[in-house]
Parts: sequence; C-alpha cells; structure tokens
Amino acid sequence: MSTHRPAGHPPPDAPPAVPTTRDWVVLALLCIAQFMLVLDVTAANIALPSIGRDLGLDTGALTWVITAYAVAFGGLMLLGGRLADVLGRRRLLVSGLAVFTISSALCGLAPDGGLLIAGRAVQGVGAALISPAALASVSALFTGAARTRALGVWAGIGASGFAVGLMASGLLASGPGWRWIFLVNVPIGLALIPLLWRMLPASRGIGGRIDVVGGVLATVFAAALVVALGGLGAGDDAEGLAAGWSTALGLGVAFLALVLFVMQERRHPAPLMPLGVLRQRPVVTGLALMLLASAAMLSMFFLASMYLQQVVGLDPFQAGLAFLPSAIATVISAHLASRALARFSVRLVAAVAFAITAAGGLVLTQLDGSSTLWYPLIAGLVLVSFGLGPAFLTATASSLARVDVHEAGLASGIVNTGHEIGGAFGVAAVASVIGAASAPLLDAGAFGRGFGALAIAALAAAVVSLIFIAPGRIDSSALPEGPLH
Repeated sequence: MSTHRPAGHPPPDAPPAVPTTRDWVVLALLCIAQFMLVLDVTAANIALPSIGRDLGLDTGALTWVITAYAVAFGGLMLLGGRLADVLGRRRLLVSGLAVFTISSALCGLAPDGGLLIAGRAVQGVGAALISPAALASVSALFTGAARTRALGVWAGIGASGFAVGLMASGLLASGPGWRWIFLVNVPIGLALIPLLWRMLPASRGIGGRIDVVGGVLATVFAAALVVALGGLGAGDDAEGLAAGWSTALGLGVAFLALVLFVMQERRHPAPLMPLGVLRQRPVVTGLALMLLASAAMLSMFFLASMYLQQVVGLDPFQAGLAFLPSAIATVISAHLASRALARFSVRLVAAVAFAITAAGGLVLTQLDGSSTLWYPLIAGLVLVSFGLGPAFLTATASSLARVDVHEAGLASGIVNTGHEIGGAFGVAAVASVIGAASAPLLDAGAFGRGFGALAIAALAAAVVSLIFIAPGRIDSSALPEGPLH
C-alpha cells in the first residue's frame, strides 16, 4: 500500500520540513473525522437498552447494532487503504465522509431494527474508506519531528474517543434520545466534506488493479462467522433448532468465503493481502492477540452497559459516567506499557496485561444483581481496562517488531483489521454464551457467564503471548505511532 524509496530521495510532492498553520488545521479536521468513527463504536453500546425498548429488539438483535458496524469497518479496511493509494487520498476521504454522513442520518431516522442495522453496516463501509485515507493524509502532510507530533495527536483520538464517547452518548441518550447519537454526525460530516475538499492537498492516485472481490470475501467471511457464533448458545426448543441451522449455515458460508478468498489472493496481480505475510509468526501472533483484546473490550462494553441500565437501573448518562474510571485506567496503563516495553520483553508485558484483564473478568463474575457499584462492578471494569491498554499496544508491537520494513504497512493494516473484527466476534460470542438470543432482559447469572467467557479469552491470550511471542526486547522504533483504527 506504499512504495519504498531509497533514503535521501523524497518524492517530488514531499511536504515541507516546517508545517504551516494550514497543515495543522487540516490535521484538526482529520482528527474530527476519525473521532466520529471512534465515538460510534462506544456510543452505540451505551444506547443499546434504549434502542431495544424503542424498536422492540431482543438481545440477539441488539448485538447486530454493534457487529454490523465492526464487521463492515474491519472487513473492508484493507480495501479502503488500497483504494486510497489507487484513487487518491482526498477523493476517497471525502467519498467516505459522504457515505458515513448519509448512513448516520439513516440510523438516526430508522423506524425499525432492520433499517438501523443496515445503516450501521453502511456506516462501517464509510468508516473503512475514511480511516486509512485520513491516516495516510496525516503521514503525507508532515515529516520528521512534526510527523511524530502529528501522529501523537492522532493516536490520542482513540483514548479521548473512548472516554468522551461514553459520556456524550449517555448525555444524548438521556436527553434528546438515542437517535441523536447518530444524527449528531450529520452536521459534522456536512461541514467536513467541503472543508477537507478545499484544504486537503489533492493526491494523485498511483493507479493499478483493485482487489474488490478480496475485500468483499473478507467481509462475508467475518459476517458469516458472527452469524455462526450468535447461534451457538441457543437451547433445545424450536428456536434452538433454527439457531443451530443458522450456525451451520454461517460456518458453511464462512468456510466457502475463506477458500474463495485464498484462491482470489493467490491469482490476483495486486492482492489485498499477500498470503506470504500470514506465514510470518509475528504477524499471526499480533493478529491473534488483537482479535482477543478487541473481543474482550467490546464484549465488556456490551455486557456492562446492559447490566448498568437493566439491573442496576442507571440512566444512559449515569452509565457513561460509571465507565469513566475505566477510560482513565486504559490511558494510564497504555502509557505505562510503552515505558515497560523499553525494559522488559513484549512477551512478558503482553502476558501480564492479559492476566490483569482475566483477573478483572473473574471479579465481574461475582455480580449478583445488587445495586452496589464499587465492588465488584467498577473494580472489575477498571482491572479489565487497565489490562487492555497495554494488551492493544503489545499486540501491535509484537507484529511489527520483527517484520521487514517494506511489509510493515501491510502487517499493521492486517492487525488493525483484527481490531475491528475482533470486537464483532467478541459481542457475538458473549451473546451466545449468555444464551440470550431472544431475551429482552438478562438476569445476573447471564452477565456472570458472559464475564466468565471474557476472563477465559484473556487467559487464552496470556498463554498465546507466552508461547508464540518471540523472546527479547524490541527497539523503541518498532512501537506504533498511530492509532488502532
């Protein structure tokens, strides 16, 4: 997705060493665009109980409000990066913003669950076009120390979106209603489209073939697995039998899509994902860790937001505030992990991080339906979040530390794809574990089972870290500078 040039020979359109005020304004606009994408991941979680009541959606259907966005976003992210290279960054970024804005309006005005889920899927398509083009634009605008500063600002968007998204969505859902979580994107998108078209320098696409079929097959594979996971926890009645058929069908479609994807990537002249990269242990390990970390994060949001509102009885804004200590814990632990990686091996830091996450999940299994907030609820959420901060960092660092320079961009794209798709898998798996495909309300025991599954997944990630991450420390230059979106 990028070309390799000898040192000392910058491209003809290389940015100046000292960025202008206009460049920093463009960075701010790009960060606002990225912020919308990050916010829409956490925002929808807080609004799920309200959405379920208003649209008559059971717990199983509500999972698709989250997974439809994540599957489309993650499944098409590599294709979005390729399109940005071939067609030009500005053209793709503005097109993605148009898709995201229109689909946000569709979500906010949706009269039923089907249209809301469809709108969320289209939102994910827009996000997959925006995010790679926006990050590539940041890298193209700045050089040297200025680029490091710019990427640091960009990376902070993920952490701030985590915290602000929770509170803003809670405030909107408690005030004008959950629909405004999506409708608020419309005026922002309408303002960003002309501003970025006018201020962002045009980039000439490199041309070449585009592996659209590969991107579609990757997305079908992820969506089919989500369907399969969602039906695993059904009972033995007629509904359980239907869920069993959906699981079998989902697994069959996923297997077929995977076979076709491999065939497509082998024969396409410009494959979306050169299969040789997946034979490299660091990339596969990093992808596995990212899938598990993202699954733990989004399943925690899903379960905890439902518990806080359905069992404890908090309104959406209060539920968002209850997550604030978790957001702070994530930021602090990620900072500490970046320093720890300079002294200890990635293997050790990753194993400890996932062990802390597992401990938090075990604490959360003690929930008994009481209204007590501090223990085990807040304590467990803080522990999970404190572990997930370094878990995400080590997943990326382990995948990039020993990969050839000319494959680093592709490896990063693969792992970042796992970030989005892993969340969809986690929510679907948790919904299956709690056995709530048609339950509008969940009991305390269901939440305990869900958090227990989170703890098991985190323990599995700790074992994967100890066995498969190569020993030794990494050079600080291998640490990711950008976000995981």
